[in-house]
Amino acid sequence: MSSNLPVLLPAALIKVFAVAGFLSAIILVLNAAKRSGIIATTPFTQLAAPVAQLAAIGLVIGIYVVTSRKAGFLGLSGAALSVIALAGLVGVEFVLNLVFPYVDRDVVALLRSGPLALALTVVSLLFLIGTIVFMVALWRTSNAPRGAILLYAASTVPIALRPVFPETALQLGLIGLAAAITWLTTWMLRNIPREPLEADNQQPVTGSKAS
Repeated sequence: MSSNLPVLLPAALIKVFAVAGFLSAIILVLNAAKRSGIIATTPFTQLAAPVAQLAAIGLVIGIYVVTSRKAGFLGLSGAALSVIALAGLVGVEFVLNLVFPYVDRDVVALLRSGPLALALTVVSLLFLIGTIVFMVALWRTSNAPRGAILLYAASTVPIALRPVFPETALQLGLIGLAAAITWLTTWMLRNIPREPLEADNQQPVTGSKAS
């Protein structure tokens, strides 16, 4: 039983990360619908918003586990930057959805003109850079769908640089990112590493030579 653990454990973890990926995609669509007015802003939608970034951390880790043998330093750097940035974006979404709507506009303007503005900018740029590095590594070292990689990278731009893009571009970015995440998550599930099992099946030859 223990000989199967090197395979079963990563496979089980990747399936958990896949659930996180699908959850992130669902919440991104929910966020886009909320921003466009298709659904109303409620405490539930506000609380759900940060979960998209939190779940995306699982997706990034899952993709890296699948590609780690070939990803190299570039893939590791991109994955690390993406995880750090997504963790920061969880805080950003908490502020945007659970703080700003409940304080006076003058207070919001004051906060945006202080250190918070710098923090938001740094996290957003780190998210953009980390995503690009990770997607480049994925493009170069894996058989991930090229369309999904391009869509993921392109959708990140209006999200990371939301102050300079119109609201429609941001909504399209959220939908595009949700589609790319779903695409990559499906690919990830179809590419769970199985090499350790194959190695385990090769029994060592001992005592075969007569003394």
